[in-house]
Amino acid sequence: MLKKQKKEYVIIRTYSAGVHAGTLKSREGKEVVLENSRRLWYWEGAASLSGLAVHGVSKPEKCKFPAPLKKITLTEAVEIIPCTPKAKKSIEGVPEWMA
Repeated sequence: MLKKQKKEYVIIRTYSAGVHAGTLKSREGKEVVLENSRRLWYWEGAASLSGLAVHGVSKPEKCKFPAPLKKITLTEAVEIIPCTPKAKKSIEGVPEWMA
């Protein structure tokens, strides 16, 4: 019997489409599909993506994360960073930014 794998919440840094966080649906080469994804356009309270993936943000009111997307395909992923549950909660808790 095959064990059902839990989908992992990750941060993806791309070559030209910025940084995204979401649930990893699939990966094939440099192509990554995320579900329930947020573009991490600007953040404060984390010094790097590594820190963001471990601790989340400490200043959510200063972050600029647009509306979540149900699904996104990113074609030039250069970094896939697993997030802790604490970081996931923090990222998802940042209010939707609208210009």
